[in-house]
Amino acid sequence: MTDAVGSIDMPDADDEASESKKKSRKGGKRGKKGPLGRLALFYRQIVAELRKVVWPTRSQLSTYTTVVIVFVVIMIGLVTVIDYGFQEAVKYVFG
Repeated sequence: MTDAVGSIDMPDADDEASESKKKSRKGGKRGKKGPLGRLALFYRQIVAELRKVVWPTRSQLSTYTTVVIVFVVIMIGLVTVIDYGFQEAVKYVFG
């Protein structure tokens, strides 16, 4: 029995050709290079990605640093207050 494309039992010639192309291909860029070539490719890719990064200006960096330091100081104060509260509660309960 056949469908609109062709025989169900026999695959098309195009399918066989595409399967043989997939099997003959080995690893792309990495298949032809040794470990040093792969390492060099890795470092080239790192440099390429770092060039895409939008680096902050000096004023943005100082603003971000100030915000982080203020946030950390506030969190330290909050944890200190909560810790002191638990300490007093334990002293009250256990004497």
